[in-house]
Amino acid sequence: MVRLSCLYTHKNLEISEEKDKLKELVSDISHQTKTPIANIKLYLEMMADETDFNRNQEYLKKINSQVDKLDFLLQSMVKMSRLETGTIKIQKQNVPLADTLAMAISNVVIKADKKNIKIDVQYDEQLMLNHDKKWTAEAIFNILDNAVKYTTDGGNLHIVVCKQELFTKISIEDTGRGIAPERQATIFTRFYREPEVHDKEGIGIGLYLAREIITLQNGYIEVQSQVGQGSTFMIYLPNRD
Repeated sequence: MVRLSCLYTHKNLEISEEKDKLKELVSDISHQTKTPIANIKLYLEMMADETDFNRNQEYLKKINSQVDKLDFLLQSMVKMSRLETGTIKIQKQNVPLADTLAMAISNVVIKADKKNIKIDVQYDEQLMLNHDKKWTAEAIFNILDNAVKYTTDGGNLHIVVCKQELFTKISIEDTGRGIAPERQATIFTRFYREPEVHDKEGIGIGLYLAREIITLQNGYIEVQSQVGQGSTFMIYLPNRD
């Protein structure tokens, strides 16, 4: 009887926690979508009173930009909720880590080229690692995307892969603006963005997703950074399960 009572209490706590998570997620979605939706409404109102064709074309471009932002936000939300609820199952395979790196890097090359940022990579092409290729590439991409975003034109990204005794370490070093020590613990928080970077694109989900993905593979992420001297993000993935 006591055991049943404990199970019942435990189940109620789980349900309560899930309700709180759902409430928090709905609140986050509401907050994050509010600005782009308000902007779209504003531009539509302005277009209704505007007779100049060229100006209306500019409004259409701005509306399209806000729609893209909403689309990116909702896709990120879907990934986040699927990871948190366990809908996505990590599927590990013993495959070359080089392929995973190539997948991640290819998605930031265009952005890096536009800012004349050089990407340098050091790795062993033969290195095999038991990991989820798709989701690990997503995690690495999110860190690289952040690095490119906050590194000034003509900067550098240095990626080094090193197999250690227990973990394989992927270091991503940039020459960006750096992160203050007191903020380094909060950058992986969902929707966190530093006050000084609100002029940059982004919604503050990338690093959160990266940490979740690596944690689900029994790995972890560390960061070392100094303001004005860039940052180094270190991903550790276990060599064995």
